[in-house]
Amino acid sequence: MHLVWSDVAKLLLAAALGGVIGLEREAKHRPAGLRTNLFICVGAALYTLLSIKISGNSTDPTRIASQIIPGIGFIGAGSIIHARADLVTGITSAATLFVIASIGMAVGSGYYATAIFATAMVLGVLWLLGLFERFLNLKIMVHCYEVAGRSAEDVQAHVNGLLEPLHSMMMNVQIAPTPVHVRVRFECDGTRKKQARIFATLRDSKLFDNVAALGPVQAE
Repeated sequence: MHLVWSDVAKLLLAAALGGVIGLEREAKHRPAGLRTNLFICVGAALYTLLSIKISGNSTDPTRIASQIIPGIGFIGAGSIIHARADLVTGITSAATLFVIASIGMAVGSGYYATAIFATAMVLGVLWLLGLFERFLNLKIMVHCYEVAGRSAEDVQAHVNGLLEPLHSMMMNVQIAPTPVHVRVRFECDGTRKKQARIFATLRDSKLFDNVAALGPVQAE
């Protein structure tokens, strides 16, 4: 019975550590969020526990646990999105899933301090280094904007004219006519400073009925 409760405690710890990192991913609206990270961490811990218990003293205890890595690689590949030729998103999420599995394996093997330290380090990298990248204007992100005008052709032509000096262009354009005007939603890529310049340029134009910045499309 003592061994059973010990296993339950390991799974609960794995769920807590995976859930903490999953909450950070969920807050950034990533596809691999709270439940995905929690399940992967618990699953890795459970597979490691079973690998140890099933093997006993007769076989290699790493045989089952070693199959976790290719399995996580398959899941991580599914979280990577190839938006266009020069833009790939989701690599950070895939790498996070890879580390989450190792944290679960550490918990399942009984290395609790190592797992907790690794969780703290992952959170620090995701949060602090993300702020550092934005502060230094290093990270290129895709932001969504919406403008409204009299006709879709005039709006698109004017937006492209405004974006040309900024060496940017409209992507994934969507048009929604209304009884009053035409709404045009589009995306632009660039650093934090470039996105601020794009929004300021659109906002200062007198042609549009209104301009709205809808925020980042994909945030790592």
